[in-house]
Amino acid sequence: MINGFKEFIAKGNALELAVAVIIGAAFSPIVTAITDVIMAIIAGVVGQPNFDDVLSFAINGSVVRPGTIITAIVNFLLVAVAVYFAIVVPLNKIKERRKTEEEAPADPTEAELLVQIRDLLAAGSK
Repeated sequence: MINGFKEFIAKGNALELAVAVIIGAAFSPIVTAITDVIMAIIAGVVGQPNFDDVLSFAINGSVVRPGTIITAIVNFLLVAVAVYFAIVVPLNKIKERRKTEEEAPADPTEAELLVQIRDLLAAGSK
């Protein structure tokens, strides 16, 4: 049983998940700051960044606020936009650069150059 646990922990999936959680926590302040800026812009345009009171009504003295769903959706979309543009887009650009660098043909080795010279000399002497 303990060996199975050791194998599970040693697998890349568990370690990658742990790293992802830690990095996610580290990026949280960045995402929060971007979301706060966007919510401030929305507040400037709409008048308030909170949609909780939109479409609210009362039933037998109990207030129903369907606008809280709108607020949650807007917050989710803002976080998704912040994560996409602050994390996903830059990482994709880095991956593209690395891929193009890897695809660039390597310079021929000294042995390959000597073989080419030999073949050219052999073809020229005929």
